[in-house]
Amino acid sequence: MDFFAQGLAARGWRVLRFEFDYMAARRRDGRKRPPDRQEQLFASWRAAVRGIPPERLVVGGKSLGGRMASMLAAELGARACLCLGYPFHPAGKPERLRIAHLQAISVPTLIAQGSRDSLGTREEVAGYPLGRRVALHWAEDGNHDLAPRKASGRSREQNWEEALAALDGFLREILSPASSAK
Repeated sequence: MDFFAQGLAARGWRVLRFEFDYMAARRRDGRKRPPDRQEQLFASWRAAVRGIPPERLVVGGKSLGGRMASMLAAELGARACLCLGYPFHPAGKPERLRIAHLQAISVPTLIAQGSRDSLGTREEVAGYPLGRRVALHWAEDGNHDLAPRKASGRSREQNWEEALAALDGFLREILSPASSAK
């Protein structure tokens, strides 16, 4: 997340980051914990963006953070949503899809996904009925962190730079004055 937050900021976007309570506790004591309940995660999101005018708000996150952002994007009045490594299904359970809200999402959403992400590969996602407002950027040979295998001939930096360029381009397209007039 540091790379993407700093990269977007370097391209002129204002970035506000926050950490879910369970992750902050994990960082403090090093003990792995399960995520907080969905309502607590939603409350964290609402608190983090309180006071930000909706016309300036873009939400997003990595994995669970992106999923929660996409579920709240319309409620928060966000102009766009950015997800990195979206968890389309739990690990090892491709039959338990987490896409119901993405089928009808009204907020323009870009998901940057590794083509071999174990939580949603390119082949799996190709068959999902995602809404027309959802765009995908594929990180070649990328895992859940968009990082490729060494044997692919690609580097993590290359995949991350390409994903960053896709995020920036998506925001410029969605938030340009011309697109607002549509």
